[in-house]
Amino acid sequence: MVQNNIDLDGKVILVTGAAGFIGSSLAGRLAADHPASKIIGIDNVNDYYDVSLKEKRLSLLESNGNFTFIKGSIADKGLVSDIFNEYKPQIVVNLAAQTGVRYSLINPDAYIESNLTGFFNILEACRHSYDDGNVGVLHLVYASSSSVYGNNKKIPYSTDDRVDNPVSLYAATKKSNELMAHAYSKLYDIPCTGLRFFTVYGPYGRPDMAYFSFTDKLRAGQTIRLFNYGKCRRDLIYIDDIVEGTVRAMSHAPEKKTGEDGLPVPPYKLYNIGNGKPVNLLDFVSILQEELVAAGVLPANYDFESHKELAPMQPGDVPETYADITSLEEDFGFSPSTSLRDGLRKFAEWYAWYSCSK
Repeated sequence: MVQNNIDLDGKVILVTGAAGFIGSSLAGRLAADHPASKIIGIDNVNDYYDVSLKEKRLSLLESNGNFTFIKGSIADKGLVSDIFNEYKPQIVVNLAAQTGVRYSLINPDAYIESNLTGFFNILEACRHSYDDGNVGVLHLVYASSSSVYGNNKKIPYSTDDRVDNPVSLYAATKKSNELMAHAYSKLYDIPCTGLRFFTVYGPYGRPDMAYFSFTDKLRAGQTIRLFNYGKCRRDLIYIDDIVEGTVRAMSHAPEKKTGEDGLPVPPYKLYNIGNGKPVNLLDFVSILQEELVAAGVLPANYDFESHKELAPMQPGDVPETYADITSLEEDFGFSPSTSLRDGLRKFAEWYAWYSCSK
């Protein structure tokens, strides 16, 4: 295992996408575990999905006295520069992004603005944090995605695999993020760690994710569509586990070294964060249904079979995702601890509460 070289206590930590699913969960964990640290969150709180859910996440965060929220977009270069100048973050976690494979077919502009222009602004701000001899950013951690693997036939997916053939614009922007981060790491000696997130689920999750949208439809008596005739397999990881892995990665910045040419060797690392145990979609929805019944979201006599439809694959989707998390285990001793049933039970119980509280 690597030795932690960053103490998160007493640090100024910038979390972009702080109103999002992973961003809000991470910011809450950091604020609670490190009361002497200052957590700065930024999010544009767009209407890609229900804004009230984002506002609820923020209301939970704002109960922490060491959390400060700034509403705005990382695509606004002036705003990003102002945040860096005022707060001087020592650790930056870039989770702000336009997500979703299918939505990239409908509104590609949003992906260019947030995922490319926005990330470029973060990289530039990190670069200039070293100006005038300042210590600057100690570690930039950023979100990539399992989508970069596209239709890779090699299973499980490894960060050593070539990922040059994205099957969606979203995947292409995430691969671009990795290339941009590597270039800035090389040119300006910025310690960077990229995290390829696999499918994350849990309470306060995104309503456009399958488990959440399936629940909405089943509760409304609608039919859910299982693509690839239910034969898709997904590497699913519970939100608390993804946050744990991210925190561990934050605590170790890749070491700065000088190469034989006298120039910096990029202090750059890339990890998969997944469960390492893909689940068949039909098994997944069966467990989800059982837990929704147990939580009282669906009646005990719910006719699940009549509410599911098997459908062919759709554009931009892939038949299987499967994370090789060996590097994460070796470097940080990380192994997800939440079973699928336990995670879906927690989601179902939260959903029962949330749907009644709206």
